[in-house]
Amino acid sequence: MTAAPIRQDIYYWKCDRPAAFHGTAQGAARAAQPGTVARVRDLLTSHFGQTPTALREGGGQGNHATFVADVAGRSYFVRIEDGPEHDDYMTVESEVMARVRALGVPTPQLFATDATRRAVPFAWQIMALVAEPDLNRYFKAGTLDTNRVAEQLGRHIATWQAVPVAGFGPFAVGRVQTDRSLHGLHPRYAGYFFTRFDAHLAFLVDRQFLPAARADEIRAGIESHRALLDLPAGCLVHKDTALWNVLGTETTITAVIDWDDCIAGDPMDDLALLACFHDGAFLRRAFAGYAAVRTLPANHVARFWLHLLRNMIFKAVIRVGAGYFNLDGGFFLIGAAGTGASLRDQTLSRIEDARRGLLEERDPFLL
Repeated sequence: MTAAPIRQDIYYWKCDRPAAFHGTAQGAARAAQPGTVARVRDLLTSHFGQTPTALREGGGQGNHATFVADVAGRSYFVRIEDGPEHDDYMTVESEVMARVRALGVPTPQLFATDATRRAVPFAWQIMALVAEPDLNRYFKAGTLDTNRVAEQLGRHIATWQAVPVAGFGPFAVGRVQTDRSLHGLHPRYAGYFFTRFDAHLAFLVDRQFLPAARADEIRAGIESHRALLDLPAGCLVHKDTALWNVLGTETTITAVIDWDDCIAGDPMDDLALLACFHDGAFLRRAFAGYAAVRTLPANHVARFWLHLLRNMIFKAVIRVGAGYFNLDGGFFLIGAAGTGASLRDQTLSRIEDARRGLLEERDPFLL
């Protein structure tokens, strides 16, 4: 009997993976083990035929360990996935990066990927090091030209939606390996959308983040809009559109990174993900950029709120489960003058904004 794909019952990897919240530790706890560093050095030596002259940790903020290596006068960025599940989604991610890059969406140049774990006990990617920092640094410092960047990001979202996909939800690794097709694991979008939905709400109620009555209201609001999930076809969704996954200057995007959670889904999902962190003014420019490339879909306002609510639920699960509300302004999710408590308040507030926005079909630009 063939085992089900690792991501078959996953809505979002970071919180739904069997080793939930793996790689979410902060500070000194993120430091790579000496054995891992040695294996990365040996890997690079084997790949390039010469030993790196320098190898240092890359300062990644996600759930991957990252490194920067200097080899033959050039710098490279290395990502590894070392979770116990032996996830092989880097194969999908690398294919998607190549596809969107071919359409003109800037992504780092990718040199090699191996998710087999035959030579080393982790999946890995080697790509060009992008010199520019993530845009969240400028945003927190108050120096980002948000209007220009938001419009550029909207254009990129619309552009990458032209990548051909089939099915819904996470893509089948086997299909990428056999014929390079991006085929979602779910035959219907609702099947993906509701994956672990009840478990997410139950977790938030159990951890006393949401009252049971509010969870019931959220469930009822989404159920009343279930017809919006009857999509005839999906599109490529990054599924983690946020400024820390965009590199560039204060005015220009030079790379969209971290495609590890990409799926086949709804055209409004990536725009709704931006609303998890940004206000109506930012969204107005992002929508304008999108509309300059691709027509907004039917019922786009209701679909926007529906996806913002679903996204805030899974993000709340991560924030509660990984202890993000105990951190300070040095953490990438928290504003420079903010605290873990303010992040908790913002999370609750945005969930309620999304719930009421869905029920009343409010103008997204009033957020």
